[in-house]
Amino acid sequence: MKICHRFARIRAGHERDIQGLLNHAERHPDQVSGKVSARRAAGAKHAMARALSRHFERCRECG
Repeated sequence: MKICHRFARIRAGHERDIQGLLNHAERHPDQVSGKVSARRAAGAKHAMARALSRHFERCRECG
């Protein structure tokens, strides 16, 4: 699958955010903030999937 530079940039940004949330959740597993970060990371994964699929549908280079 050939992807454009914009697809890669969108994916990299989302993955960076997700990794930050997961790192915080690992550092604070028993605290409320850690649990919230873990939930937000799961939501961010879904948001990334939606954003990438929306991009893929509309992009002439990716499709």
